[in-house]
Amino acid sequence: MSARDLFTFRNRHFTTSTGITAAIFIVTAIAGFIVLPFAQHWLEFASVWDAICSAAGVPQRPAAVAAAQDKRVSEVVLTSHTLSRPNQEAIGRGATLAQRCAICHGPTGISRADSPNLAGQYAAVIYKELHDFRSGARTNAVMSPFAVNLTDREIADLAVYYAYLPRLPAYHPTPQLPKPNIVIYGAPMRGIAPCGSCHGSLDNKTGSPWLEGQSEAYMKAQLQAFAAAERRNDISQQMRNIARAMTPQEIEEAAAYYASQPPDIVKAVD
Repeated sequence: MSARDLFTFRNRHFTTSTGITAAIFIVTAIAGFIVLPFAQHWLEFASVWDAICSAAGVPQRPAAVAAAQDKRVSEVVLTSHTLSRPNQEAIGRGATLAQRCAICHGPTGISRADSPNLAGQYAAVIYKELHDFRSGARTNAVMSPFAVNLTDREIADLAVYYAYLPRLPAYHPTPQLPKPNIVIYGAPMRGIAPCGSCHGSLDNKTGSPWLEGQSEAYMKAQLQAFAAAERRNDISQQMRNIARAMTPQEIEEAAAYYASQPPDIVKAVD
């Protein structure tokens, strides 16, 4: 038999081996790109194509995200130098403005309810969130009406004032809990980085809030809102992508852990 006849479908051995190879490829492709993604019960896909894209490493486009595309997203640009050198006049003006915030966030920036603690929070974080509330990129029944009338200078003054305050223990601390795996290691197979890679006390990504001592109920609600794309003011959809991939148990563990941690008693700005 010549080499030309060897690789033709007239050769039953070539036909059989080609058929087996094609069948194995099809079965493994279906299992890897469709069956296994849908077997991950903590993920929700808008379609089979969405599952295939997810398995291939292409960013997901869940139905909730697609429906939210016509809504506003954050347009705030932050750098490591954003509000890094506040002056005393700005802090003083912020202190006066903050009297209107005390009912929810406490007179010293520590909330007695489940509002976020703002004392010692990074100035860039408060600056961004207030801008997002004002623009509609983030919405809240209380914060949106409050922020809509703030000027750029007032937003900056509030941010540097709260960043100037010392971080104090929370009013409702839970017993200190061990660090869960999702915080230490993340979940690389699901594209989840360790929480501390952005929210760490030693290495913080600009725009990421410090979380120690925050309200467990508040943090859990925000992670669930990111997962459902109800909150969408995260830059490049980072938190939405992470929260969607987290299991409900991981969300509860992360929120409970950070709520149980004492704050790092330092000022965010000097």
